[in-house]
Amino acid sequence: MNHSDLCLKSIHELLTDEHGNPTQFWIPAYQRGYRWKPLQVTQLLEDIREFSQRRNPQPEEFYCLQPLVIKATEQGPFEVVDGQQRLTTLLLILRHFNERLAEKYRQKLFTLDYETRPQLLAFLDEPSEVGADSNVDYFYLFNAINTIESWFSNRAHEVDEIKSALLNKTRVIWFELAAQDNAVDAFTRLNVGKIALTDDELIRALFLKRGDASESETAARQLKIAHEWDQLEKALQADEFWYFLSNQQSRPQNRIGLLFELVAKADGLGNGADQDEHGIFHAYSRKLKVSGATSKEWLRIKQTFMMLEEWFEDRTLFHIVGFLIHQGMDVAHICELSLQTTKSAFERKLRKAVFARTIGNEELDSLKPEALHLCISERLEELEYGRHSPSIRSLLLLFNLATLLDSPRSNLRFQFDSFKNGEWDIEHVRSIASSRPMRLHDQVSWLNLCAGYLEAQKLNDQVVQIGQLLNSIHAFIEQSKKAHSDEAFEALYKKLLAFFQENDEAPTDHGICNLTLLDKGTNRSYKNAVFAVKRKALLALDQSGIFVPLCTRNVFLKCYSPQADNVMFWSKDDRDAYQVEITRALVGFFSATKEITP
Repeated sequence: MNHSDLCLKSIHELLTDEHGNPTQFWIPAYQRGYRWKPLQVTQLLEDIREFSQRRNPQPEEFYCLQPLVIKATEQGPFEVVDGQQRLTTLLLILRHFNERLAEKYRQKLFTLDYETRPQLLAFLDEPSEVGADSNVDYFYLFNAINTIESWFSNRAHEVDEIKSALLNKTRVIWFELAAQDNAVDAFTRLNVGKIALTDDELIRALFLKRGDASESETAARQLKIAHEWDQLEKALQADEFWYFLSNQQSRPQNRIGLLFELVAKADGLGNGADQDEHGIFHAYSRKLKVSGATSKEWLRIKQTFMMLEEWFEDRTLFHIVGFLIHQGMDVAHICELSLQTTKSAFERKLRKAVFARTIGNEELDSLKPEALHLCISERLEELEYGRHSPSIRSLLLLFNLATLLDSPRSNLRFQFDSFKNGEWDIEHVRSIASSRPMRLHDQVSWLNLCAGYLEAQKLNDQVVQIGQLLNSIHAFIEQSKKAHSDEAFEALYKKLLAFFQENDEAPTDHGICNLTLLDKGTNRSYKNAVFAVKRKALLALDQSGIFVPLCTRNVFLKCYSPQADNVMFWSKDDRDAYQVEITRALVGFFSATKEITP
């Protein structure tokens, strides 16, 4: 075989090979030994028993176990890469069935050979407490054997039904690695959760392999689902769409699994799925056992996608839903809010959810305009850098989104993909006074930033002053190579601050009026620079097409300032005007009710 193969096999099919000989499985040394506890063994038995007792089951119904990943070997046995705990437990249960029968009625069973336990079968033939004490593998096996015997001791009248359900109605997901695949590498990937055998691929096998109609109808349906599946996956692969819906940067290569999660949660399957590595798959395995369910369930997946796509295409919903998801609200909960409601009512619910997460516990719809304005103003006033950084980051992001939505004629959209794939700091627009550079290396870097800005200026009325400052900077840097003088730097530092009209003695404003969002790389590079230098750096990023949040750009362009005649410094008037604009934008956001055109 030259490619990996995925299919479903009944337990009966595992017993023997195509020649009728017992199938041989080999457990290599790189795997740990048998470690299932009585609780896990009992859970498996209870699940099979529950399935065997179903009333009026459909002929094609089956109980599905988690994947068995194997690889064929040249010597003959299948190397078990993953699933040996389940496989071993199944063998113990099957051996128990055989022990209840006279020898001539016993079935041939598959065999297990542990590389590190060559005497395993001998121990299984004669399990003993003494043998169990000899090594840890036999200890767990001995306990599992006793658990199985004890469990069946009170269910002797059900043995035949349970046995039939196990052999004929229980299946494993059989995943056979390609000949060229390295089994140890595959084992490692499995155990760190990175193998391609994800829930969505297992669910795909269920959708495409189950047949509850005629062969021709099944083939046509499978072809249609396969084509539509690829279309949905392709749409979700677009980062602009994906990062609107998700905060996961390390999602497996297949993103369609999000749709299955949402439908499963809508059916109340979230809690069970969280406890089971393949919980979503098992949920679909149960759902698709019902005749005619395949087309119905696939339609639900498509409808879920279309709902998400509708939110994405609607510019208002895109920004509000995107904000809530960024803040950690579950997409499934947002889906719940959209049920049985109009579009405008849904939007209002979302705005209220944003208000609760960012401003306060007041009932938004009960606030009159004056009260809403006061509520938001007081919230912004109480925020302080450091103590309230998460809240400040959230409100600065919301300010960006509210600003974009403030212009109905604009088609600009916030770049959630660029934002979520970056690291963002809250930066002081006017630097912290106490953060003046102290080490020589930092002082030289700070002076070079100032020099870079000054050299780019062509201000006729300041050309002489700029030339003098540049000469002083270059002289200090040259002199520092021979001897460093803190006094000389201090004098030059004060001259430069005076030129840029930044008062080093004034306390730094830690309120939101002096804060903005800045990517970590830019922030760390220009953290202590004067406003004019930061402004130059930000505009250079923006001009080169690198993502800069709109309101960060507006701050450094001084778009919110009543007078932008001096672009070299950030005054108290600038800060006050900035906070007024944040307040105005947020009041507008929470007051808005979108008109829905019939």
